[in-house]
Amino acid sequence: MKKVARSAHVDTFTRENLPPREQWPELLFNLPELQYAPALNCAAELLDRHVEAGHGDMRCIVTDSETWTYRDLLARSNQVARALVDEFGLVPGNRVLLRGPNNPWLVASWFGVVKAGGVAVTTMPLLRTRELETMTDIAAVTMAICDHRFIADLEAAAPDGFQIFTYGSPDQDDLVNVAATKHSTFKNAATAADDVCMLAFTSGTTGKPKATMHFHRDVLAIADTFSRHVLQPTPNDLFAATPPLAFTFGLGQSVIFPLRAGAAVYLLEQPAPQRVLEAIGRHGITVLATAPTAYRAMVPDLGAAQLTSLRACVSAGETLPQSTWEAVHDACGIRVIDGIGSTEMLHIFISAAGDDIRPGSTGRAVQGYVAEVQDPDGRPVPDGELGRLAVKGPTGCRYLRGDRQRTYVQDGWNITGDVYVRDGDGYFRYQARADDMIVSAGYNIAGPEVEEALLRHPGVAEAAVVGAPDEERGMIVKAVVVLREGAELGPEPAKTLQDFVKSQIAPYKYPRAIEFARELPRTATGKLQRFRLREGS
Repeated sequence: MKKVARSAHVDTFTRENLPPREQWPELLFNLPELQYAPALNCAAELLDRHVEAGHGDMRCIVTDSETWTYRDLLARSNQVARALVDEFGLVPGNRVLLRGPNNPWLVASWFGVVKAGGVAVTTMPLLRTRELETMTDIAAVTMAICDHRFIADLEAAAPDGFQIFTYGSPDQDDLVNVAATKHSTFKNAATAADDVCMLAFTSGTTGKPKATMHFHRDVLAIADTFSRHVLQPTPNDLFAATPPLAFTFGLGQSVIFPLRAGAAVYLLEQPAPQRVLEAIGRHGITVLATAPTAYRAMVPDLGAAQLTSLRACVSAGETLPQSTWEAVHDACGIRVIDGIGSTEMLHIFISAAGDDIRPGSTGRAVQGYVAEVQDPDGRPVPDGELGRLAVKGPTGCRYLRGDRQRTYVQDGWNITGDVYVRDGDGYFRYQARADDMIVSAGYNIAGPEVEEALLRHPGVAEAAVVGAPDEERGMIVKAVVVLREGAELGPEPAKTLQDFVKSQIAPYKYPRAIEFARELPRTATGKLQRFRLREGS
């Protein structure tokens, strides 16, 4: 029986609101590197141990204006932890909301919370008052650290007695100033490996967000699986990622993966594609992570960009269209690493890198995970057949106040809500989200396949496909299209695109309705909100 340590949480809210144990997924610890000690504080493993090993002078965080070493980050994280304990009375288990763009003090704040045994609840900086009220209520948050430029909505959302540290302002009680008065050493909370250290909210692609609960060991597990075996980082790497730290894809790529390897991260508050490309050449970035839409936006500038330092590019957040993969490869020779992960699983669990990449395929199960394609009753389907994706590994879904736990976890498997096909070599090819499969006149049509066909047209910048009700066919394929500036599609642009799609894929799959829009509805992390398009049907 696996030995466990006693929880350090004085505030037992998260432990009391874990789903019943019988509703947890089956967890796998099938690699030597996944055998964690029962008592574990992931902040110590990611940060303290590098300084203790004599590597404190190595660079850790790089921006356009400053560089922090590992010793700098450790000292400031310790000071944040002391400030939270001394000024706010934080006890292990308290939830602390973090709000701000990707910058060094947000990272120091995340570590400060975790070191003190708190539970980090990192939020998107562009969320508004009502969204923050919802999250604060769901997670029973009583304190926050907020970039001073984003304080207004948080103050409006804060209930009575809510405590807020701002950072980056000239105020005397600003966290940066308060932290400077604190000692730079701190005794980390003696947390258990299965104490909750972070809550991550799903990004709301279907409406109200859900809070997912992750342990100290989970944070290390995503580095010791995907990062270790797919990215294979070294201390010489400089990571960069565009997603906010509130997005677990961004947290992994910008904090957990580089620090687990003793590497460094470049942080950019406003990561527009052109600025990212400039930063690659200026700073020598070696590992880049961003969303498919950003890669597509970069394509026209890739040929002239200085990319010689890049050795790995990661795409996640939504499926990477094969046309985008090929456009990037044709422009600069880079083989983008695709991957599927989820907030519930914390990070990527299917991927492939280098010569193992098969364009159009997501990849194979990452070491440490197993995956299969199942029928609705949970039985594996033969290779080549459609089915639901099911996954097990060292991480898994635990919803806070798990009212939807039984939907995501079934018979020990995490059911991601994605429709996939696996081939005989174990490669998984994405078809659609389960609720994006369109049944029209008896045909099963995957919306992403139609999107892919539309994106091959040179005049199309973005495309989203949903099912729309139809009396005759039950549903029809409806596309919402954003055209490139200056695109010329003739007097009947919808018919032009319909005919083009018919030339690319089976004609019965073509979009019978096409709307044109200036932009597509997306979450703060860039994920497409198809439910908003369906509501307009």
